[in-house]
Amino acid sequence: MEASNSLFEIARFLKRLQWAAVGLGVCWLVWLLAPVLTPFVIAAMLGWLGDPLVDRLQRTGRSRNVAVTLVFTLMALLVLLALLILVPLIERQIATLVESLPRYRDWFIGTALPWVEAKTRLQLTTWFDLDHLIELVRSNWERAGGVATTMLGYLSRSGFAVLALVANVALLPVLAFFFLRDWDVLVARAASLVPRDHLATVSRLARESSDVLGAFLRGQFLVMLVLGVMYGLGLWAVGLDLGLLIGIIAGLFTFVPYLGPASGIILGTIAALVQYGDWQHVAGVLAVFGIGQVIESYWLTPKLVGDRIGLHPVAVIFAVLAGGQLFGFLGMLLALPVAAIANVLLRYAQERYTSSRLYAGEHPTIVLDSYVGAPLAAPGNTPESRREPGEA
Repeated sequence: MEASNSLFEIARFLKRLQWAAVGLGVCWLVWLLAPVLTPFVIAAMLGWLGDPLVDRLQRTGRSRNVAVTLVFTLMALLVLLALLILVPLIERQIATLVESLPRYRDWFIGTALPWVEAKTRLQLTTWFDLDHLIELVRSNWERAGGVATTMLGYLSRSGFAVLALVANVALLPVLAFFFLRDWDVLVARAASLVPRDHLATVSRLARESSDVLGAFLRGQFLVMLVLGVMYGLGLWAVGLDLGLLIGIIAGLFTFVPYLGPASGIILGTIAALVQYGDWQHVAGVLAVFGIGQVIESYWLTPKLVGDRIGLHPVAVIFAVLAGGQLFGFLGMLLALPVAAIANVLLRYAQERYTSSRLYAGEHPTIVLDSYVGAPLAAPGNTPESRREPGEA
C-alpha cells in the first residue's frame, strides 16, 4: 500500500513538473515572438471588448455578420474621430514645445540648477555647460571607437522597426475584424479542449475573469478620457501654453495608479514656473489636479470602475512594470489581463483552501448556539451535565 502511494506521489510530481516545463516554454516563446504577437493581442482585446455589443445586436434579430459590421464600423469611426481631433492638437502643442525649448533650457540652467546647488552644495552647473560637454566628448572620442558603425546599425534597425510598425498598424483592423467576427467560435473551440471533469470550474473562472477585466478596462478607459479632457481644459484655463499636452499625458498615465496626477503636477509646475515664474500659476496647477483627484476618487472611479478588478494599486503598478520588463510593450498590454486572471484564480484557491481539511482540521468545529450576553457555563455545570443518567 505504501509503495503504491509513493508511486502515485512520484507520478503526480512528474506531471506537475511537465506542466511547469510547458508554462516556461510558452513564456519563452512569447518573449521571442513579442513584436509579432503585439498586433494580434491588441486585435484580440478589441474583439473581446466589442463582442458583448455584437451579441446584443444579434439578440435583436440581426445576423452575426451584420452585427459585426455595425460594431466594427462604429469602432473605426470612433478611432478616426479621435485621430482627427487629437493629431492636429498634439501637433500644435509639440510645435509650441519646440519653440519654448530655449526658455526651458535657460530656466533649467539659470534658475533650477542654482537652486539645487544652493540646497545640496553640489556643483552641477559645470556638467551642463555646453563647452564642457563638447570637451568631454572630444577627450573620450578615441575610447568610443566604432561609433559610426553603431549609429548606422541603429539607423538601419530603426528603419526596419518603422516598417514593422507600419505593417502592424495596417494589419490591426483586419485582425480586429476577424477576431470580432469569430470570437464566439474561438471561445467554443477553446472550451472543447477543456477536460470534461473540469469544464464547469474552468467556465466559471473564465466568465469571472472576463467580467472583471472587461468592466475594469471599459471603466478605466472612460476615466482616462474624462480626466484627460478635464486636466487639459483646466491647465488651459490657468493659462499654460502646453496645458492641453500635459493634460493628455496625465490622462493617459492615469492607467497606472498615482502616476497620472504625479506626472501632471510635475510637468504643470515646471511649465508654470518657466512661463510665468510666479507661485500663483503653480497654485492654479495644483488646484486643477486637486479638484481632478477629488472628482476621480469620489465620483469617476466608484461609478465607472468600482472595485471590479480587486487589485491593490501597488499590484497594478508591479504588474505593468514587470510585464514591460519581461516582454516589452506586449508585456504591458498583457499585464492587467494576466493580473486580473491571477486574482480570480487566487480567490478560487482561497475558497478551496478554506473548504479543505487542511484549513478546518481533522475534527469538526463545534458552534455554540447561545443568546447574546449569556454567561459561559463552566465545564460540568451545564443543565445537561447535572441530569442523572436516564433523565429526560
